[in-house]
Amino acid sequence: MPVRSIVFAALLFLAAPVAAQQAIQSQMTPEEFKAAGLDKLSADELERLNAWLNRTIDTESEKAAATAKKAVEDENRGFFSFGSSEPVVGRIVGEFRGFARGREYTLDNGQVWRQVDAASLVGARRDGPEVKISPSLVGNAWYMAIEGYNTRAKVERIK
Repeated sequence: MPVRSIVFAALLFLAAPVAAQQAIQSQMTPEEFKAAGLDKLSADELERLNAWLNRTIDTESEKAAATAKKAVEDENRGFFSFGSSEPVVGRIVGEFRGFARGREYTLDNGQVWRQVDAASLVGARRDGPEVKISPSLVGNAWYMAIEGYNTRAKVERIK
């Protein structure tokens, strides 16, 4: 599914300039062109209309490409590095029972993370605590912190 999103975003971005280069009269049948009243425009007015449409298409394509890019990045945070230093913030679904190697943590956004180091937080019990999972400064490691505790655990995203 993520690959499909990446392909869609790339196609959207690449297809936009092609559509923007075509004049409106070449995109409509002669009947549609006349029915819309566009045959009454002077050559200058038609040129201005085409220029406006091209600017609008370019602007909307850029917005759509940015939205698609962000969706792909958000969907894949923790699996791939996109150069973002923004942490994943959410809540653990259910009870948090401390840190332990191999333990899995499901977030309210659907992501599932597994602890991969030996950090421990014995005796901690909280229902639905807020978590912040931050990327390391070097490499592709991620660290989970639970609100109200100073201990961080190294985690990897598994879903």
